Amino acid sequence: MSGRVIDLEETATHTGPKGVINDWRRFKLESMDRENLHPAKKELLRQMSSPNKAKDDSRANLNRKMSVQEYELLKEEDEGCLKKYRRRCMEEMHSKLSFGPKFEGVHDLDSGEAFLEVIEKEHHSTVVVVHIYKVGVKGCEQLNSCLDCLATEYPTVKFCRIDAVSSGAAERFSDDYLPTLLVYKAGELIGNFLSCTQHMNEEFFATDVEAFLNSYGLLPEKELPGADDEEEHGVE
Repeated sequence: MSGRVIDLEETATHTGPKGVINDWRRFKLESMDRENLHPAKKELLRQMSSPNKAKDDSRANLNRKMSVQEYELLKEEDEGCLKKYRRRCMEEMHSKLSFGPKFEGVHDLDSGEAFLEVIEKEHHSTVVVVHIYKVGVKGCEQLNSCLDCLATEYPTVKFCRIDAVSSGAAERFSDDYLPTLLVYKAGELIGNFLSCTQHMNEEFFATDVEAFLNSYGLLPEKELPGADDEEEHGVE
């Protein structure tokens, strides 16, 4: 049994190219709890890692054929490690596809100039959601609370709010048209919702505002939860 070897490509025909297999193999070695391993397995793991080999040999060592003992060691407790590996791959892919800055909380704009600046100077890939409100107008305070929640869910979206009086356009945005949501991207207005709460129930929540904006395709994909959150909640 010890003399037989298993070709990585023959035993992993459904896992993709050799590069993916080798990446998985490296991740498996790095994530194993070496301290609690049986001494025999710890020695095998040391041989697999080959720390004493020259750096020039590392690639050849990674691509070598796998012994049966090594294969069985890699198979053990694969489910949990595979979840971590899959999550890491998704996070790397998401990171490569994510562009532009990230934000924290809802930004308060105190003037019409600040309103124009955030629209004209923000990153071209950033979606800017502006809530025009007025204290005492029905739905405004509730919508502000909803945007506070959405800002944590969508850190790549810049959520802003401005009082209609501060904007210098109180006559244009009378109480009948509030609350208003304006959505911009690359300086262009892509969403204009006057008295937007009329599209929702009298009592609405952040999920309702989210669904409303998503119905127009105005929000990006949500940020992926971290690997630690996945382990804590058992997300596959």
